[in-house]
Amino acid sequence: MISRLRGEVVSRSPNGVVIDVGGVGYLVNPTASAHKLAQPGEEAAIETYLHVREDVLQLFGFAEVAERELFELLLSVQGVGPKVALAIVSGSSPAELRRAIALEDTDRFQAIPGIGKKTAQRVVMELKEKLGSLGETAEATPLSAKPHLVARDALVELGYSLVEAEEALAGTDPEAPPEERVRDALKKAA
Repeated sequence: MISRLRGEVVSRSPNGVVIDVGGVGYLVNPTASAHKLAQPGEEAAIETYLHVREDVLQLFGFAEVAERELFELLLSVQGVGPKVALAIVSGSSPAELRRAIALEDTDRFQAIPGIGKKTAQRVVMELKEKLGSLGETAEATPLSAKPHLVARDALVELGYSLVEAEEALAGTDPEAPPEERVRDALKKAA
């Protein structure tokens, strides 16, 4: 398996990056964060996962090992293929995804194109068990996580998309009560 590439970025397009390693150009389908790291003409190191099917070999690229580990876990969920797993991992940081899984926040996953209600529920249910057995959900879930969901849902009710609400709340004090976090987010947006 090819688990990491380091070389010069030859080209970059919305669908992938080509990394020249020792004279061989590897086409990598990257996450959003890995895509940002890969600047043409510069050297980049990208964590990878080689997906093998009967008719094709595909390399998927990640900015960090935690992204790749979540991608591999997502592939173990029935109904989640590499493109959907890549979309999930590209949408949020690994810590945010772990928190969403621990809190059974299926709305977070349903906001991603290609994921319906049943798939979102399956992702949360299956990965919560796996991450729980690894002891990762406890450290990924802060005590203030439930009030965070209250604040996020309030912003969504006010017309923010799920992603916009998360971004707005990222700049607020996580220890503050939900109503104060919503006020702060609205002030910063204005």
